[in-house]
Amino acid sequence: MKRVNNALYKTTIVIGASKAKQVAWYLVNIIFLQNPLVASSGMKVFLLRLFGAKIGIGVVIKPSVNIKFPWKLIIGDHSWIGEKVWIDNLDQVTIGSSVCVSQGAFLLTGNHNFKKVSFDLITAPIVIEDGAWIGASATVCPGVTCGTHSVLSVASVASKNLASYFIYRGNPALQIGERVID
Repeated sequence: MKRVNNALYKTTIVIGASKAKQVAWYLVNIIFLQNPLVASSGMKVFLLRLFGAKIGIGVVIKPSVNIKFPWKLIIGDHSWIGEKVWIDNLDQVTIGSSVCVSQGAFLLTGNHNFKKVSFDLITAPIVIEDGAWIGASATVCPGVTCGTHSVLSVASVASKNLASYFIYRGNPALQIGERVID
């Protein structure tokens, strides 16, 4: 049996910011975004934009949100990021307009190549298109696109693309119905 040798670990991640910017963001993220006592969505949006996020108008960011790298984040107009959402964006995350990312959801852009003893890091972008809804405690995996107005139900895991106007549930998420909007 081969054992993982962490000394061989390789990463090709491009962080895209200086060490000073990373440290400054780390502190701002802890104090203003992850802190459950800071309720001002407007201040969070301002700080995210200051660090390079592209955020539209009317975006709501609830308390206890964790965002790895704001310079790799785009959010369209009138979207909602719920309590305790974790955007682990080692790669680009694009969230469209009128999207709801419910409380405790996890957007994960990185994984490891478990077939290699060096356990190399693999990253891929996530796209959540306009009108999509990511349910509470759901996970969107690296490289996934959630089509326009798709729904990922509570605690489900999207490891493959979600088609537009369909509802998905489970782990792995399976299509269970069509989303009809009145």
